Amino acid sequence: MNRAISSIGRTGAVFLALVLLVAALWLGAAIGETSIPFETVARTVANRLWHAGYPLEPIDEGIVWSYRLSRAVVAACCGAALALSGVVLQSLLRNPLADPYILGISAGASTGAVGVAILGFGAGFLTMPMGAFLGALIAFALVALLAVKAGRGTAAVILAGVVGSQLFNALTSFIVTKSATAEQARGIMFWLLGNLSGVRWPDAWLAIPAALCGLLVCLWHARSLDAFTFGAESAASLGISVRRIYLVLVGTSAMMTAVMVSIVGSIGFVGLVIPHAARMLVGVRHGVLLPAAALIGAIFMIAADILSRTLIHGQVLPIGVITALVGAPAFAFILGRRGGRA
Repeated sequence: MNRAISSIGRTGAVFLALVLLVAALWLGAAIGETSIPFETVARTVANRLWHAGYPLEPIDEGIVWSYRLSRAVVAACCGAALALSGVVLQSLLRNPLADPYILGISAGASTGAVGVAILGFGAGFLTMPMGAFLGALIAFALVALLAVKAGRGTAAVILAGVVGSQLFNALTSFIVTKSATAEQARGIMFWLLGNLSGVRWPDAWLAIPAALCGLLVCLWHARSLDAFTFGAESAASLGISVRRIYLVLVGTSAMMTAVMVSIVGSIGFVGLVIPHAARMLVGVRHGVLLPAAALIGAIFMIAADILSRTLIHGQVLPIGVITALVGAPAFAFILGRRGGRA
């Protein structure tokens, strides 16, 4: 009986999550500088997916399908991936302030992507996502090495992340300044702030599998993440292969971050704020926390994208500006609650 109730509860939670996600995507496709009726959005999707044949204005259908819906899908994948990465890094490092942005992973991914795009690293064999992935791994390895040398404490990890972020941000700026044309420099600097304006369906077909694979890998290791609640030594005493879990989950986090950075640029604070919001709502068990964080992150990023398109009439703000306006006060609040300790 209890199993049946639990199964119904899980089924209901999954159904509710899907409804909320679909509703957010629907709003993302309907709301903009030019509002489009919800009915038009539904009919556009029906026409494109099932050839329903509803008569629609070509302009409205093009805006919904080719611009807003693809953008909303990528925003959802980006928010989910960054939130998952934040949960994983905070759990593995036992540090509530860890996230891909603060630990330098986003900065490293940006450097790798810019190096491929401008300098041609890889001689044509490396794509931007692959370059971003290598940059993310190098950045995290550097941060980990610095943290070990500094004593492995919580403060050491954060300070090492700050150093890594500054270093790779400086490298990116150096590459852009030295080797990019004026047009490339303008485009890349806007992209580095987080930009969804150029996103189309080919980007979504890259973002969707990256986010889904990341979620599945993290869920597969949810019990291992629970074991890390009491530290790596406690996890090892429970039979957890600590080194393997670190490699798999840090690699997965770097992969998700790198793919999203290569598509939309570096977006801060999502991986920091969303995991804390999810823990407040569903607790610390990772079997529930991971999907909850992914859902909240997806909805948050869609909402941030809507704000970026509507906050200033006739102008689209970089989405990183919106997430920073929300994330920076939240980061300050977390620091304040911890009494100034990192």
